[in-house]
Amino acid sequence: MSFAVGFVAVVVFALLAPALQLMARARAWALGPVILLAIAAVVSHGLGVMLGIFAIPHFQYWNAASIFGFCVLAYVFAFGAVYKSVSLDILRGLVDRPGRRAPVSDIAERQVPDLFRGRIGNLVDGGLVEPVDSHFRATAAGRNMAGRIGRLRRAFGIGDTGLYDFSD
Repeated sequence: MSFAVGFVAVVVFALLAPALQLMARARAWALGPVILLAIAAVVSHGLGVMLGIFAIPHFQYWNAASIFGFCVLAYVFAFGAVYKSVSLDILRGLVDRPGRRAPVSDIAERQVPDLFRGRIGNLVDGGLVEPVDSHFRATAAGRNMAGRIGRLRRAFGIGDTGLYDFSD
């Protein structure tokens, strides 16, 4: 029964997480999508634990938590794979066009600049990059973040993937 409680908590999370994302967009909340996922995970886990404590005489917390943790991590990984993916945005742009195709120049001249503006806007809004004349410059916070990311990449054994290379 404790495993079932874990599954119930997963269902609550799977319903709550997208609901929070929709509410955040509709009400222009300042909370980022990852923070909303964390809130959904904490709330649904707490509700699951309370359900287990009150409904099951010999509630096995770790059985419920293992199911919940595995499923929520799978959800978060899937969410991360599709959230702000440049490759998927380009693919979706192609699929939405007549004939499901576009010349490379059209993608490079129309779609890529919009993607860049969105990404650089996030960096500027986050205080990691600042515009200076016709250039962008990493702020102290940006340099600090890049250093931490580089250390994490080395710790996880991630080399140059061809997409990102954080040199020292």
